[in-house]
Amino acid sequence: MNKPGKRFPLSLAELDDRGSRSAHTDENRTRTPQTATRNAAGNHGQGSAARAPRESLAPAVTPAPEARRTNPVPETRRTSLVSETRRTSNMAAVAALPQERQSPMVSDAVRRAMVERVAQQGVRDQKVLAALEAVPRHLFIEPALASQAYIDASLPIGHHQTISQPYIVARMIEVMRDNANGGKLDRVLEIGTGCGYQAAVLSLVATEVYSIERIRPLHELAKTNLRPLRIANIRLQYGDGMLGLPQVAPFDGIILAAAGMEVPAQLLEQLSIGGRLVAPVGGRHQVLQLIERKSRFDWSTATLEDCHFVPLRPGTA
Repeated sequence: MNKPGKRFPLSLAELDDRGSRSAHTDENRTRTPQTATRNAAGNHGQGSAARAPRESLAPAVTPAPEARRTNPVPETRRTSLVSETRRTSNMAAVAALPQERQSPMVSDAVRRAMVERVAQQGVRDQKVLAALEAVPRHLFIEPALASQAYIDASLPIGHHQTISQPYIVARMIEVMRDNANGGKLDRVLEIGTGCGYQAAVLSLVATEVYSIERIRPLHELAKTNLRPLRIANIRLQYGDGMLGLPQVAPFDGIILAAAGMEVPAQLLEQLSIGGRLVAPVGGRHQVLQLIERKSRFDWSTATLEDCHFVPLRPGTA
């Protein structure tokens, strides 16, 4: 990792406020086989002292001064190189994390076997699979559940919330990356940070990850879980996820980790042109829905498969 620079998250007031657009959706439903399983329920509450919602998570990467060049690298190419270097640094930071809970049930081999099962279920994106293998899922759950960390199931994390099953995490990210820009994700938004696991996986496939959690103890838990990894491109926010983050929109991708009866219009307006939003939608019967922004006033919608998530709720708790 590079030496620490200034710390995240940046104040939202420092970022450009970009205009939102009104939304309407087209229905074009295509069904594929269901492989997601029902979430577990639990209430292993973790208490944490309340803090200000915009505390830092990890130091920013401070690039070394550029060497003098005879033929300067074009700005677009330089940006691409910096983004790739940051993702490589994140991967190295995760790999170097001390495995203080290491046991035969949470070994690298067990994690690889989990990724192989996810691939057998239909996930083909190699970048997503590599990210899934790099992130130690057992560090994001209670030690008592560590032996179950790499089974393909959701697990309780307290406050009636769950960590999503590995397949559904990989599937949603894969769908989000399958965009018109060749999988490029400069800025993504996650609604429902939970324990921070999916944000860690996202950090390895996107340049910037913004994640909102409405339950303060879980927001604090995610910071605690992510801080040792020192991932520089995650910004955690405590707030109402249904409102999104218009201050830093547009986003190339948006993922919801909770199911509403419909996708909030505010989130649709925060998608970039060509951007993709993946969300569970429904009540007792839920489906995974893909919404892609085609133009300023045009969105397309497709239904992917059945799923089961905790409910999407407004406000904070």
